[in-house]
Amino acid sequence: IQVRLMGQVQLEVLQRLAADRFGLALTFGRGGIVYRETIEAPVLGVGHYEPLRHYAEVHLLLEPGERGSGLVFDTVCPEDQLDRNWQRLILTHLEEKTHLGVLTGSGITDMKITLLAGRAHEKHTEGGDFRQATYRAVRQGLMGAESILLEPWYTFRLELPGDQVGRAMTDLQRMGGEVNPPETVGEEVLLTGSAPVAGLGDYAAQVASYTRGRGRLSCAFGGYLPCQNQEEVVARLGYDPQRDMENTPDSIFCAHGAGYPVKWKDVPAAAHIDLGIFSPRKEEEPSRPKGRTGCSGSLEEDRELMAIFERTYGKVVPRSFEPQKKPARTSLDERYSIRDLELGPEYLLVDGYNIIFAWEELKEVARENLDAARQMLMDLLSNYQGIKKCEVILVFDAYKVPRNSGEVVRYHNIHVVYTKEAETADTYIEKTTYEIAKRHRVRVATSDGLEQLIILGHGALRISARMFRAEVEQAEGEIGAILRKHARREGSQSIRAAMERAEKGKKSKNP
Repeated sequence: IQVRLMGQVQLEVLQRLAADRFGLALTFGRGGIVYRETIEAPVLGVGHYEPLRHYAEVHLLLEPGERGSGLVFDTVCPEDQLDRNWQRLILTHLEEKTHLGVLTGSGITDMKITLLAGRAHEKHTEGGDFRQATYRAVRQGLMGAESILLEPWYTFRLELPGDQVGRAMTDLQRMGGEVNPPETVGEEVLLTGSAPVAGLGDYAAQVASYTRGRGRLSCAFGGYLPCQNQEEVVARLGYDPQRDMENTPDSIFCAHGAGYPVKWKDVPAAAHIDLGIFSPRKEEEPSRPKGRTGCSGSLEEDRELMAIFERTYGKVVPRSFEPQKKPARTSLDERYSIRDLELGPEYLLVDGYNIIFAWEELKEVARENLDAARQMLMDLLSNYQGIKKCEVILVFDAYKVPRNSGEVVRYHNIHVVYTKEAETADTYIEKTTYEIAKRHRVRVATSDGLEQLIILGHGALRISARMFRAEVEQAEGEIGAILRKHARREGSQSIRAAMERAEKGKKSKNP
């Protein structure tokens, strides 16, 4: 359990309450600092989510806010471009999640995020599509921004004997704190000011030690300020934003009936919306209300947005005003045309270890003997193939085996694949699905959420481990029915043969 506390006193109070009320003896590990992140200058963020039969695109403006202002959300997107219900949904997705920065993976704060533009598809857009596009737009903007790491500060009040003032002021300055001039209160000296939590966190124990219990330190939360050793903290935490798949800055586009990922740097160039906010307007044209920026602002607002765009994506080369013929753009309906698949068997790819550890009976066997669990799954799939008549490919991870070149074996009526070194089952399934789905129907049995999303973008059908288990049980039931029917038929034939032999015996005795 993770808890957010302010100082050792709150920690001791929590321990005492847990012991008195619930009889629990709590222990705590070494605490860490809760950092925050913000940006230095405005930046645009673009998110696009378009696997097969899904569509959403979002354009956001991220602006730095005042210290302590938190996050503020707004929209200036015209309703004739994106319906109000979709805009409200995007604002909800902005508010529902703690969006992480790209320096240390800490939550962002002190920013204003404005919806500039968005696009939905009449047939293929669902609510979850805008969630994906919105999250990706925020991260894409943060990747191109100049981020600032913020750390928490305390405002403190330190009372101590006069002969210890010099040491206290030296300690506070070494922490990077700010100390007001000392004040004399009777026989003691009062120091006030502010200092980073990282330095002042356990200082109360030191004060009690070097003042022999005569010093008193009280702290209050003073907000977040820029971190004084940002580079050191970023290097120590080692956060890589491009490896955080749950908060990816990349987008997904669709071409030739399949989705494909686009790196965050290339997303603005591939986006489907042209904001049209960079063309100069006449100065006599009425400006928008103060505090709002958007696609039809004043000349000053357009210049400001132009500067933001050039800082983010590079200088814009001006074009002549003469109209030029543009190639006709294909509509979304044309891009979503259904391909005719070649007739042939259906392919089923099974993530072996994912299924083993998702089915309780196989999981229990795997605890004792993993080879036995693999053999059981292979036998079950062999029976399943005999009923369903599809091409079954069972894939097992072998990527940790040194110098392993991979292996494909035939087990009865199914194919069993052991991946090569440095190739996971997910990678093999994604690659194979992309190739087979061009010509045949493909299903993938796995409960890996990320893998399900990728194979869905490749045009394959996904089936969870629970649903696949129901299909296998149904196939086993059909096999049992066939065997029972065969046994009854064999029994009837043997009885009939015995009766015929008996009749022949009677005739031979009584000619």
